[in-house]
Amino acid sequence: MTTVRDYIRTIADFPHEGIMFRDVTTLFADPRGFRMAIDQLLHPYAGTRFDTVVGLEARGFILGGAVAHQLSAGFVPVRKKGKLPGAVISESYTLEYGEAVVEVHDDAITPGDRILLVDDLLATGGTAEAGIRLMERLGAEIIGCAFIIDLPDLGGRTRLEALGMDVHALCSFEGD
Repeated sequence: MTTVRDYIRTIADFPHEGIMFRDVTTLFADPRGFRMAIDQLLHPYAGTRFDTVVGLEARGFILGGAVAHQLSAGFVPVRKKGKLPGAVISESYTLEYGEAVVEVHDDAITPGDRILLVDDLLATGGTAEAGIRLMERLGAEIIGCAFIIDLPDLGGRTRLEALGMDVHALCSFEGD
Protein backbone atom coordinates (compact mmCIF):
# COMPACT_ATOMS: atom_id res chain seq x y z
CA MET A 1 0.00 0.00 0.00
CA THR A 2 1.42 3.33 -1.00
CA THR A 3 -1.11 5.99 0.00
CA VAL A 4 -3.20 6.66 3.07
CA ARG A 5 -6.31 6.08 0.98
CA ASP A 6 -5.14 2.51 0.28
CA TYR A 7 -5.46 1.70 4.00
CA ILE A 8 -9.07 2.92 4.32
CA ARG A 9 -11.78 0.29 4.10
CA THR A 10 -15.17 1.10 2.59
CA ILE A 11 -18.22 -0.57 4.09
CA ALA A 12 -21.38 -0.34 1.99
CA ASP A 13 -24.76 0.45 3.54
CA PHE A 14 -23.46 1.46 6.98
CA PRO A 15 -24.96 2.90 9.12
CA HIS A 16 -27.87 3.16 6.65
CA GLU A 17 -28.61 1.79 3.22
CA GLY A 18 -26.97 3.85 0.51
CA ILE A 19 -24.12 5.11 2.72
CA MET A 20 -20.53 4.22 1.82
CA PHE A 21 -18.83 4.30 5.23
CA ARG A 22 -15.11 5.15 5.12
CA ASP A 23 -13.56 3.11 7.92
CA VAL A 24 -10.23 4.47 9.21
CA THR A 25 -9.80 1.71 11.81
CA THR A 26 -7.93 -0.32 9.17
CA LEU A 27 -5.57 2.65 8.73
CA PHE A 28 -5.07 2.96 12.50
CA ALA A 29 -4.40 -0.78 12.84
CA ASP A 30 -1.51 -0.77 10.39
CA PRO A 31 1.72 0.69 11.86
CA ARG A 32 3.01 1.94 8.49
CA GLY A 33 -0.33 3.37 7.45
CA PHE A 34 -0.89 5.09 10.79
CA ARG A 35 2.62 6.57 10.81
CA MET A 36 2.16 7.74 7.20
CA ALA A 37 -1.12 9.46 8.11
CA ILE A 38 0.35 11.28 11.12
CA ASP A 39 3.41 12.39 9.13
CA GLN A 40 1.24 13.64 6.26
CA LEU A 41 -1.15 15.47 8.58
CA LEU A 42 1.84 17.38 9.95
CA HIS A 43 3.68 17.99 6.69
CA PRO A 44 1.92 21.24 5.64
CA TYR A 45 2.61 22.70 9.06
CA ALA A 46 6.35 21.95 9.24
CA GLY A 47 8.03 24.72 11.19
CA THR A 48 4.72 26.09 12.51
CA ARG A 49 4.36 26.47 16.28
CA PHE A 50 1.25 25.02 17.86
CA ASP A 51 0.37 25.22 21.53
CA THR A 52 -2.49 22.74 21.40
CA VAL A 53 -3.98 20.07 19.17
CA VAL A 54 -7.75 19.84 19.42
CA GLY A 55 -9.30 16.47 18.56
CA LEU A 56 -12.98 16.04 17.72
CA GLU A 57 -14.85 13.08 19.19
CA ALA A 58 -14.05 10.31 18.76
CA ARG A 59 -11.53 9.29 16.11
CA GLY A 60 -10.03 12.78 16.31
CA PHE A 61 -8.82 11.77 19.77
CA ILE A 62 -6.68 9.00 18.30
CA LEU A 63 -5.20 11.24 15.64
CA GLY A 64 -4.95 14.28 17.87
CA GLY A 65 -3.01 12.49 20.57
CA ALA A 66 -0.44 11.21 18.09
CA VAL A 67 -0.16 14.59 16.35
CA ALA A 68 0.20 16.43 19.68
CA HIS A 69 2.97 14.04 20.68
CA GLN A 70 4.85 14.73 17.44
CA LEU A 71 4.45 18.49 17.89
CA SER A 72 5.31 18.43 21.61
CA ALA A 73 2.01 20.24 22.08
CA GLY A 74 -0.87 19.79 24.47
CA PHE A 75 -4.03 17.92 23.53
CA VAL A 76 -7.62 19.01 24.19
CA PRO A 77 -10.66 16.84 23.40
CA VAL A 78 -13.92 18.30 22.12
CA ARG A 79 -16.52 15.87 23.45
CA LYS A 80 -20.18 15.08 23.02
CA LYS A 81 -22.46 16.76 25.54
CA GLY A 82 -22.30 15.36 29.06
CA LYS A 83 -18.96 13.55 28.76
CA LEU A 84 -16.67 16.08 30.49
CA PRO A 85 -16.59 16.33 34.29
CA GLY A 86 -15.72 20.00 34.85
CA ALA A 87 -17.19 23.34 33.88
CA VAL A 88 -17.73 23.44 30.11
CA ILE A 89 -18.86 25.63 27.27
CA SER A 90 -21.16 24.12 24.65
CA GLU A 91 -21.85 24.58 20.96
CA SER A 92 -24.85 23.18 19.06
CA TYR A 93 -24.69 22.18 15.42
CA THR A 94 -26.95 20.60 12.84
CA LEU A 95 -26.63 17.01 11.71
CA GLU A 96 -28.23 15.43 8.67
CA TYR A 97 -31.03 14.11 10.91
CA GLY A 98 -31.18 16.52 13.83
CA GLU A 99 -28.95 18.45 16.18
CA ALA A 100 -25.99 17.65 18.40
CA VAL A 101 -23.93 19.46 21.01
CA VAL A 102 -20.20 19.36 21.67
CA GLU A 103 -18.37 20.69 24.69
CA VAL A 104 -14.93 21.60 25.93
CA HIS A 105 -13.70 22.48 29.41
CA ASP A 106 -13.95 26.23 29.88
CA ASP A 107 -10.31 26.39 31.01
CA ALA A 108 -8.85 24.05 28.36
CA ILE A 109 -7.38 26.82 26.22
CA THR A 110 -5.46 29.95 27.13
CA PRO A 111 -6.43 32.99 25.05
CA GLY A 112 -3.96 33.32 22.19
CA ASP A 113 -3.17 29.59 22.02
CA ARG A 114 -2.30 28.47 18.51
CA ILE A 115 -4.51 25.52 17.60
CA LEU A 116 -4.46 22.68 15.10
CA LEU A 117 -7.92 21.07 14.88
CA VAL A 118 -7.83 17.37 13.90
CA ASP A 119 -10.43 14.76 12.93
CA ASP A 120 -10.67 11.71 10.71
CA LEU A 121 -13.41 12.88 8.35
CA LEU A 122 -14.67 16.15 6.90
CA ALA A 123 -18.22 15.73 5.59
CA THR A 124 -20.64 18.66 6.01
CA GLY A 125 -18.25 20.45 8.37
CA GLY A 126 -20.80 20.85 11.17
CA THR A 127 -18.76 19.18 13.89
CA ALA A 128 -15.56 20.94 12.84
CA GLU A 129 -17.31 24.31 12.73
CA ALA A 130 -18.70 23.71 16.24
CA GLY A 131 -15.17 22.90 17.43
CA ILE A 132 -13.84 26.06 15.77
CA ARG A 133 -16.56 28.15 17.43
CA LEU A 134 -15.67 26.71 20.83
CA MET A 135 -11.99 27.52 20.33
CA GLU A 136 -12.78 31.05 19.16
CA ARG A 137 -14.97 31.62 22.21
CA LEU A 138 -11.99 30.68 24.38
CA GLY A 139 -9.76 33.12 22.51
CA ALA A 140 -7.68 30.61 20.53
CA GLU A 141 -6.13 31.22 17.14
CA ILE A 142 -6.95 28.33 14.80
CA ILE A 143 -3.95 27.89 12.51
CA GLY A 144 -5.24 24.87 10.62
CA CYS A 145 -7.79 22.07 10.33
CA ALA A 146 -6.41 18.66 9.33
CA PHE A 147 -8.41 15.59 8.29
CA ILE A 148 -7.65 12.15 6.92
CA ILE A 149 -10.67 12.11 4.57
CA ASP A 150 -12.58 14.84 2.76
CA LEU A 151 -16.00 14.12 1.26
CA PRO A 152 -16.04 17.18 -1.03
CA ASP A 153 -19.58 16.66 -2.34
CA LEU A 154 -20.92 17.32 1.17
CA GLY A 155 -19.41 20.81 1.30
CA GLY A 156 -17.44 20.76 4.55
CA ARG A 157 -14.23 22.16 3.08
CA THR A 158 -16.09 25.04 1.46
CA ARG A 159 -17.88 25.72 4.73
CA LEU A 160 -14.66 25.85 6.76
CA GLU A 161 -12.76 27.85 4.16
CA ALA A 162 -15.63 30.39 4.21
CA LEU A 163 -14.77 30.82 7.91
CA GLY A 164 -11.20 31.65 6.89
CA MET A 165 -9.79 28.27 7.91
CA ASP A 166 -6.80 26.56 6.33
CA VAL A 167 -8.06 23.04 5.53
CA HIS A 168 -5.81 20.07 4.83
CA ALA A 169 -7.04 16.55 3.98
CA LEU A 170 -4.97 13.53 3.02
CA CYS A 171 -7.45 12.03 0.58
CA SER A 172 -10.93 12.50 -0.77
CA PHE A 173 -13.79 10.30 -1.82
CA GLU A 174 -15.92 11.98 -4.45
CA GLY A 175 -19.58 11.17 -4.95
CA ASP A 176 -20.18 10.17 -1.33
